[in-house]
Amino acid sequence: MNNSPQENQSINEHKTISKNNKFSYKNLVVWQKSIEFASNVIDLAENLATTRKHYRLIEQIEAAATSVSMNIAEGKGRFSKKEFSHFLMIARGSLYETLTLLEIFKFRSWITVEDYNNLENQANEIAIKINALYKTLA
Repeated sequence: MNNSPQENQSINEHKTISKNNKFSYKNLVVWQKSIEFASNVIDLAENLATTRKHYRLIEQIEAAATSVSMNIAEGKGRFSKKEFSHFLMIARGSLYETLTLLEIFKFRSWITVEDYNNLENQANEIAIKINALYKTLA
């Protein structure tokens, strides 16, 4: 059975991934920083200064924060720059969603201004790196 050139390329790429057992998204500093950011957001969400448990909001902020790194990884796993660019923009949107929820939490005094500022600084660094990576793909 003869494979098309595209199928052969895909098969060879999958063999390379399996052989090396490495995933290229792990080498991206932006992915590494977004993992750290998500972990910090989850830590913060577990210790909100509120008497009520706002499960829906907690789940939403955890989902948004973890979505940043997941979309970077998923995009990197695609076969075209166009698809990768698309997933980078989804990741950026998730980052902005996380910041909006953090802003609400700060407004309600569920988190400290210092915690908010630290996470906002991390998010700003990630946003800059996402934008730079996006521009290199254009």
